[in-house]
Amino acid sequence: MCQFCHQHGEGKKWYLKAENYAEDLLSDMRRSKYIQHFFRDPQRLKDRIDLLDTLNRMPAFVQAVIKPAITNRMKKMHHGQVLPIEDVEEIFGFVSSVIRLPCICRQASLGTEERYCYGLSMVPAEQSKLKEIVEAIGADYLTGPDVKGLETVPKEEALEQFKELEKKSLIHSVWTFVTPFIGGICNCDRDCMAMKATAMKSLPVMFRAEYAAEVEPERCSGCRNCVRACQFGAISFSLARKKVAIDSLRCYGCGVCRVHCLKDAITLTDRRAIPAASSTYRPLK
Repeated sequence: MCQFCHQHGEGKKWYLKAENYAEDLLSDMRRSKYIQHFFRDPQRLKDRIDLLDTLNRMPAFVQAVIKPAITNRMKKMHHGQVLPIEDVEEIFGFVSSVIRLPCICRQASLGTEERYCYGLSMVPAEQSKLKEIVEAIGADYLTGPDVKGLETVPKEEALEQFKELEKKSLIHSVWTFVTPFIGGICNCDRDCMAMKATAMKSLPVMFRAEYAAEVEPERCSGCRNCVRACQFGAISFSLARKKVAIDSLRCYGCGVCRVHCLKDAITLTDRRAIPAASSTYRPLK
């Protein structure tokens, strides 16, 4: 079981503990200010990603000190973990409302409004303090005066939207705003700042799911759809065998590859049950 499950989940999956979504956590002034600061300045996120190129050119001993410090700070302030659609559905089962909002990462990296982020609340949307905090900032910082604002989405509809995003190879990730408060679930690809930092810039800030994917070779047709869908480069294809293989050391357990498999040859397994994957809760380095 992962570090956060022990610290914030009483030994269970930490993101399935309803108390971590509780509105009373937002009464903490430090957390409210952090959320306001986070949403107010998309350019700040892009600048930080760009600085990672400078960090990666520094001597290895400098990186060995600075990178773990950044990762540890992210755990405390804005921790993210990959999760499959089954766990998204379980979360939707106990939260009271889901609010779709523009993705600050896409605004920073692409300059466009893409609604891939979903705020979660244990109270009805109109009573959500998280919604109140974000609305108070003013939405024009995202895409200008024509921004659509926040959308309250029925949970059943939100789940269908997540499934459609999976078909486009986006992965789901759950995020804290000053741990352990969980503010929402995002749908990520390499336009996401956390994905860029983790998968492209060698700075771990997004953690693996509690699962890892496995393929049944006898069912695999060799279509390679899963190879194209994997955001982490964890799936390879053997021309000689005409089969794919999943590298458990690279797999983040998002489960998106299953959606693209023509033969239902891929399953998710508890990471602890796979020897090669059981020690890889920490992000890829």
